[in-house]
Amino acid sequence: MSIKYSPQEAKFGKSITISESLSIGQAQSFIINTLSVFSILIISSMSSHARGAPESFADLAEELSPSVVNITTSTTIAGVTDQARPQIPEGSPFEDLFRDFFNNGEGGQARPRRSSALGSGFVISADGYIVTNNHVIDKADEIVIEFFDGKELVAELVGRDPKTDIAVLKVEATEPLPFVGFGDSDIARVGDWVMAIGNPLGQGFSVSAGIISARNRTLRSGPYDDFIQTDAAINRGNSGGPLFNMNGEVIGVNTAIISPNGGSIGLGFSMSSRVVSRVVNQLKEYGETRRGWLGVQIQDIDSDMAEALGLEKVSGALVSGVPDGPGADAGILSGDVILSFDGVEVEDTRGLVTIVGNADVGKVVDVIIFRDGSSKTIKVTLGRREAAEKEKIVPAAKVPEKIKESVKLGMKLLTINAETRTQLNLPEDLNGVAVLDVAETSDAFEKGIRAGDVIVEAGRTKVTDVNDISDIFENAINSGRKSILLLVKRGDNSRFVGLSLSKE
Repeated sequence: MSIKYSPQEAKFGKSITISESLSIGQAQSFIINTLSVFSILIISSMSSHARGAPESFADLAEELSPSVVNITTSTTIAGVTDQARPQIPEGSPFEDLFRDFFNNGEGGQARPRRSSALGSGFVISADGYIVTNNHVIDKADEIVIEFFDGKELVAELVGRDPKTDIAVLKVEATEPLPFVGFGDSDIARVGDWVMAIGNPLGQGFSVSAGIISARNRTLRSGPYDDFIQTDAAINRGNSGGPLFNMNGEVIGVNTAIISPNGGSIGLGFSMSSRVVSRVVNQLKEYGETRRGWLGVQIQDIDSDMAEALGLEKVSGALVSGVPDGPGADAGILSGDVILSFDGVEVEDTRGLVTIVGNADVGKVVDVIIFRDGSSKTIKVTLGRREAAEKEKIVPAAKVPEKIKESVKLGMKLLTINAETRTQLNLPEDLNGVAVLDVAETSDAFEKGIRAGDVIVEAGRTKVTDVNDISDIFENAINSGRKSILLLVKRGDNSRFVGLSLSKE
């Protein structure tokens, strides 16, 4: 008996024959097994397709494009005076060119010029609220919004936040506008597909797609950096545009690229919706941000610091200074290690800044600190960061050329007295040991100590002269300590530095 399985013939172009010598049971078993194999293959194929790229982005692009806008800004640039204008020799072939360019008016004052810039944005409400980057509209005199259907409207600035590079605009439309909502960037995974829509290089509405390459990136552009990295093509003009997940939700605002030539090389960065959505809500409600403020200077902890402090692991945020504010009022001290804030474990300074910034102004929170070998809980009433920042002034330090010096751990040190206080431009109430120079091969240099810094504590003990430091270093070495903790001031800022004693 010969049995032909026709589906295989259609699939592979040949037949499968079961020999007459096989029993009916064997034949049935063969067919069942064959069908099982193909079922597995089909399921595997479907699963692979589900995890892979969609068959097309067309439907999603068509649905979302009407909510994305092109932004054109214009800015008035002041005229250039005769004093600022380049001096071109008489008779130069460029004389007429420069004269026309600067276009002098009366009194040698050039006429003001208009400059325009392009960017992207997206509508987040039917009544006309629009999100974009702050740098897109910064210093603009006029902001014009172009919609997908070609309609143009003038927008007004609602509020901006330079720290996250986010701005909110508002247009007055005669009918409800198509809009999009924010998704949860925290559940986005590396490898997920994303789609960007914007106005690259002024070319108009353009769609690009890629995957999430990394999360929680920082570009050191501000204290609240939380960027999604993507290989979706992002170019100049895409700034302020949305990064969508496959559900059509905004999970990022396209902000920056890394490129040697100014064009996309697959390193694009979008500020996460976790950050953006909170900023947008505050700008809509108040026209400004209102972030919580703990009122302490903090720094990350390294292994030398952890050993010197007696910490079991390298985590938390070390308090290096406590100016007047909520932290000082609550009893937080320099040298405390913040382990937890409002029930959330603190891994490092970046994490603490984010948590505090997202907390409500005026909220009373529990702060768990590590001090003198044990932990304790302190209640703090949070202030407002924006108000505190307006009072910051950092004076510059001047280092004298020649001064008698003493060397410790690769640092040239000097006891501060009336003469050196004047030479170093130090405050009258600042006491300690001035750093005159630091050997570039030393642990101190590697940890960031520089000439002009002032050491005010060593081993959690205040120091007033070089002899104090020498004694503290010697006692620490004799007691078997591997590192020493220094409190270093630079201007109005202070931080702890853990130095290895093995290099002494």
